[in-house]
Amino acid sequence: MEETGLAYTWVHSLHSYLAYIALAVLILAVANAITGLIGKRIFNMGKDLRLSLFALILCHIQLLVGLLLYFVSPSGLSAIQEFGMGGLTSAARLLAVEHPFINILAIVSITIGWSRHKKFVEGDKKFKSIATFYGIGLVLILSRIPWGQWFN
Repeated sequence: MEETGLAYTWVHSLHSYLAYIALAVLILAVANAITGLIGKRIFNMGKDLRLSLFALILCHIQLLVGLLLYFVSPSGLSAIQEFGMGGLTSAARLLAVEHPFINILAIVSITIGWSRHKKFVEGDKKFKSIATFYGIGLVLILSRIPWGQWFN
């Protein structure tokens, strides 16, 4: 049982700290895509591509760590098994259901944006794809962050 507690603590800490990095890089990627679109810049296969790819990779790693956390956390699947869906408080439902589900949708959106941008040659279409789908992903992620726990 002590190993489970240690695993939970380690994965929870990793998920929390990685969230700051992933969120910061995602915000930078969205801002870069918006400024590239507005400024009618040429899509730079170095800086623009790498920033978008780095955001994609970090968000996917964060998702994998979050899924691992979901299974070792007492606030994840264990809470649903113990209390049932009807027995969860709103705070518990946020952690056990809403946060994982919405963030999976966010990562799907970001992945779609990455996949779509590769099909375009024109820089404005690349920037638009990344700005739109990464932006949707960012809004979804921000909507389901457990803010009260994040800053404690």
